[in-house]
Amino acid sequence: MTGLDPSSAVAVVGTGTMGQGIAQVALVAGHPVRLYDAVPGRAREAAAAIGARLDRLVEKDRLAAADRDEARARLRPAEGIADLADCSLVVEAVVERLDVKQELFRQLEDVVGEDCLLATNTSSLSVTAVAGALRNPGRFVGLHFFNPAPLLPLVEVVSGYATDVTSATRAYETARAWGKTPVACADTPGFIVNRIARPFYAEAFAVYEAQGADPATIDAVLRESGGFRMGAFELTDLIGQDVNESVTHSVWQSFFQDVRFTPSLSQRRLVESGRLGRKSGQGWYDYREGAEPAEPHTAEKARPPAYVVAEGNLGPASELLALIREAGIQVREEDEDHGTRLVLPGGGQLALADGQTSVEFRDVVYFDLALDYRKATRVALASSQDTSPQTMNEAVGLFQALGKDVSVIGDVPGMIVARTVARIVDLAHDAVAKGVATEEDVDTAMRLGVNYPLGPFEWSRRLGRTWACALLDDLHERDPSGRYAPSLALYRHSYATEKREGAS
Repeated sequence: MTGLDPSSAVAVVGTGTMGQGIAQVALVAGHPVRLYDAVPGRAREAAAAIGARLDRLVEKDRLAAADRDEARARLRPAEGIADLADCSLVVEAVVERLDVKQELFRQLEDVVGEDCLLATNTSSLSVTAVAGALRNPGRFVGLHFFNPAPLLPLVEVVSGYATDVTSATRAYETARAWGKTPVACADTPGFIVNRIARPFYAEAFAVYEAQGADPATIDAVLRESGGFRMGAFELTDLIGQDVNESVTHSVWQSFFQDVRFTPSLSQRRLVESGRLGRKSGQGWYDYREGAEPAEPHTAEKARPPAYVVAEGNLGPASELLALIREAGIQVREEDEDHGTRLVLPGGGQLALADGQTSVEFRDVVYFDLALDYRKATRVALASSQDTSPQTMNEAVGLFQALGKDVSVIGDVPGMIVARTVARIVDLAHDAVAKGVATEEDVDTAMRLGVNYPLGPFEWSRRLGRTWACALLDDLHERDPSGRYAPSLALYRHSYATEKREGAS
C-alpha cells in the first residue's frame, strides 16, 4: 500500500495556525490543496498567509521561486464543503469539540467519494468517538501533526477502534511521502507523546509543591543535568498554562482519573489567576518588560575532598569515578558486591538518587541522575537536617572540582531527573504492553515530538533494565497513593531481567 498520488487533491478544513501548517505541508509535497473554513473569508486569508510563508522560504533559499509559483497555483480556497468533492484526503483542524467534529464529518461523508480518506488532527479527543458518527468509520484516522507542522517532523497516525488497516497504512505512507516521520499508534488518551510526556511536567510540579526547589532551579537541573531541551516550567509557559493543563486534565479524565495522571493544583491556581505564560506576560516566570530573570540556586564555592572511597561501581553514575580521578582527587576502591556509593573523608556518604530520602540514613547526601556526567554542567544534591555541614561541603566541593554548578534542593525522594525519567520509562513500558505502539515508535515519538534527549527505552537500556522499577518501588513505599507504583509491564520486564541475570 502506498500513499496518495501527488496529483490527488487534499483538503484542509479549519484554517488556524495548525490548519495552515498542514495545508502548506501537503502543498509543498505537490498536491492540489483546498482550504475551507466555516467563517466566511477565512479561507482566502489563510491562502494569502500560506503564500506569504512560501515567499519567505524563497527569500531564505529553502524553496525555488518556480516551485513556489506552482504551489500557489495549486492552492485554492473553497467557498463551501461541496467544493471538496474531488478530494482524496480531508484533514480536519477545527475546534476541539466532539460535537463540532462529528457534524463536520457527517457533512463531508455526504460530499466526498467512497475512497476518500478522512482524518482528524485532534490531540485530545478520541478518534474512535469522532468516527462514531460516520456510516463508514473504517476510512477514518487520526493524523496528529505537531506545531509548527511545516517544521516538526513527527506525525502520530492514530487508528480508531473501527479504522481499517488499509486506511491507516495509506495515511502512514502519505505522511512519509510528505517528508514527515510517522509513528503508528492505537487510539488511547494522549496517543503516544501526550500520554508518556505527562510525568515530565507532573514531577517538576510535584517537587515544587513539596518545597523541594523553585522553578528556575528545577528547570536548570532538567536542562543541564537531564539533557532536556527545556525545563518543565519554561516549556509550559511557552505552550500556555491553560493549554498544557487542559491536555493533562483530558488525559486524566479519559483514564478514569488514574492517579498517575493527576493534574497539578499549583498549575490550576496559575491558570485561575490568568498567568498563562508568555502569551499573558506572566506564568511561572515574569516576562513583563523590566522583569528580572529568575536564576537557579547555585551553591557557593566549597573545598573539594582530598579523596573518596568508592564502594561498588555507582551503577548508572559509574563514569563519575573517571571524572574524579581526572580532577586530581584520589579514588580508593573497595570491593562491595552491592555498593553504589562514595564515602567522603568526614565519614559521610554520597549516593545516587534511588527513591529513598536522606533523612532515613546517617549522614547521606544524594546526587541526581544525569544524562551524561561528563557533559553535564549542573548536578543537584539533596540532604536532610541531620546531614553534617562537613559532608555537604565535601559533596558540593567534589562536584565543583568536576566543573559542575551545584544546586542543593530539599530532601525529595527520587530528586528531579531520576524520578522524572523513571516515570517516563514506566509509562512507556505500560503503553507498549497495552498495544499503543512499538518500542521503536515510542522512542521516535518522544525524541521528535518533545525533543527528549533519549527515548524511554533508550534510557532504560542505558540505566539498566531494573533501575526504573527499583526506584519507583522505593518512591511508592514513601508515597503509597499509587502514583509511583510500577506498572505490571515494568515489573515483569524487571523481574524477567533479574531471573536471566541470576541464571547466568
